[in-house]
Amino acid sequence: MNRQIRINGDTMKASFTISNIEAGELFNMGIISLKNRDPIAALDYLEKAVILERNPLYCSTLAICLAKEKGDFTLAVSLCNEAIKNDPKNSLHFLNLGRVHLLANQKKNAIRIFNLGLRYEKNQNITAELSKFKTRRMLPIRFLARENPINKFLGKITYRLELSKKAFLGMPAQ
Repeated sequence: MNRQIRINGDTMKASFTISNIEAGELFNMGIISLKNRDPIAALDYLEKAVILERNPLYCSTLAICLAKEKGDFTLAVSLCNEAIKNDPKNSLHFLNLGRVHLLANQKKNAIRIFNLGLRYEKNQNITAELSKFKTRRMLPIRFLARENPINKFLGKITYRLELSKKAFLGMPAQ
């Protein structure tokens, strides 16, 4: 079977033989391949599934695979955005888009996308991804820049005071 697929204006030809295999079965085989740590086979199955059926879940999963294996971040982001456009309340698409941004070393975008996903649905995987990032404390004087020597000095003092207060109360330091 020969089919053409159009992604971001690029036409890709896909020729493969499938005997009575549906897109859902190909997607499941791709997921199994991912779990078995065979990303190349997973990528092949997922591409075929997307060619047969343009499902948001298939596109989103293919995007994360493309980003990991081929480093094709622009295509991966466009596939995730397409999935979000077609299924905007599914936080899994936001999770995958955030992971694509992380793979592309775009931490700020990833955090923004993860937070957007949490607005629609509580997702433990998104929460786990966000907890990997260290959050900074509030600035002592907010209208001054973080690099300002006064903010640095006051920040160090308040940090030490908080540690000494925790030690006094018998609380473990973090």
